[in-house]
Amino acid sequence: MIEANTRAWWRATLALCLGSFLVFINLYAPQPLLPGLKETYGVSTLGVSLVMSVATLSLAFALLVFGPLSDAIGREGIMRITLLLAGGCSLALAFAPTFESLLALRLVQGFVLGGLPAVAIAWMGDEFDKPALLSAVGLYIGANSLGGISGRVVGGAAADIGGPTAAFLAVGVMTLVGGAVFWRLLPTSQAFRPQRFQLRTAVNGLAGHLRSPVLLAAYALGGINFLIFINQYSYITFRLADAPYQLAASSLGLVFLTYLGGTVGSTLSGRLAQRFSPAACMCVGVVILMLGTAITLADSLVLIIAGLTVNAFGFFLAHSLASSWVGRYAQGARGSASAMYLVFYYVGASLGGFWLEPFWQWAGWRGVTLGSWLLLSVTLVIALGLWRFERRAAQQAAHDTVARR
Repeated sequence: MIEANTRAWWRATLALCLGSFLVFINLYAPQPLLPGLKETYGVSTLGVSLVMSVATLSLAFALLVFGPLSDAIGREGIMRITLLLAGGCSLALAFAPTFESLLALRLVQGFVLGGLPAVAIAWMGDEFDKPALLSAVGLYIGANSLGGISGRVVGGAAADIGGPTAAFLAVGVMTLVGGAVFWRLLPTSQAFRPQRFQLRTAVNGLAGHLRSPVLLAAYALGGINFLIFINQYSYITFRLADAPYQLAASSLGLVFLTYLGGTVGSTLSGRLAQRFSPAACMCVGVVILMLGTAITLADSLVLIIAGLTVNAFGFFLAHSLASSWVGRYAQGARGSASAMYLVFYYVGASLGGFWLEPFWQWAGWRGVTLGSWLLLSVTLVIALGLWRFERRAAQQAAHDTVARR
């Protein structure tokens, strides 16, 4: 097993962070373009949000394929090949002639983008010992947030220069170059033991994860939190593109620098989990997300940015810990268990527009805030339940230790 802070750990963690960074550049580059696309194609806010939703939904479906498949054939090849295919899709998106063809290509791109997230944490679970896993997951998810930031900043800046074509070309070239580096850098797995792929076994494995209350709670927490967090960013672009702010695409891209709060939150998550209860830290993350949402109600652009930064910190803190929770408590078929977490995560993202759109139509951003608080209250209850489980498990372990003596 690879130990934390060794040379092998740094090389593997750097490779996976690079891969994560590239995945999320591709996934989120179109988000600051949504107000412009809405006007260009004459579609509604809900219609243009499909640019994001179809990609996240197909990514969620891909996880059901790549997770179980990786348990049978290994994980490195899946990550390497799908990453390069994602870069090719971005190049193709640059030349999409219609809105319908754009959506079709985003559907395909979302599927291939699912390859790396489906198996990366499972790869860590195979190769890293427990302290190394906790630290690596935090850095890996921090790279998620950096990729999300970079995709939006690059997409917005390039769109101001040459429209969506320039944005997709820039992201595609970055992905192909970075994918070649990833291919070279990722070490060969030493601890993976292949399992013969059988459809019934794969289905039973997924069903087993869903029957585990401990895993199901983490799945629901991650999915609902992401439903709120990522779709708040979509609706905030409509708010800030309108009067009195009237921000251009490049400025809307810079708004996503608030994701840096998430980089801090996810990076700290490993240290916090080693000192405190991971489930208690999830509770704190949800409360911070609720607080940040409240701050965004202010009219001041500075306070809106501050609120989004607080949101990102809280969300990624909870998300990092929920992800590592799945790796710790999954009983076998870790690839499938991690994939199922991400299925909930991205299905949540794809459904968020349908949940928040009525609130947006009813009361604008104040409505979005109310809709957010309603669901975040649910995830807070879930996190409290996991904390209670954790304390009971610790008490039972202490009792068993005394009994053996």
